[in-house]
Amino acid sequence: MGTFDLGVGSAFWLMNASALLCVIYGALYWNKDKEEKVLNTKSWDRDEARINEDL
Repeated sequence: MGTFDLGVGSAFWLMNASALLCVIYGALYWNKDKEEKVLNTKSWDRDEARINEDL
């Protein structure tokens, strides 16, 4: 356990850096308002009412 392997060490540090970047990205873009606008909700209401009547 006393020897240092460059590949294992770099994989360890790159994994930690990747996890840190994911946390930072998630914190910055948490709950960004990117909701799609809904069109033709009246026709959806009609269709839903008709389907509920059939049930």
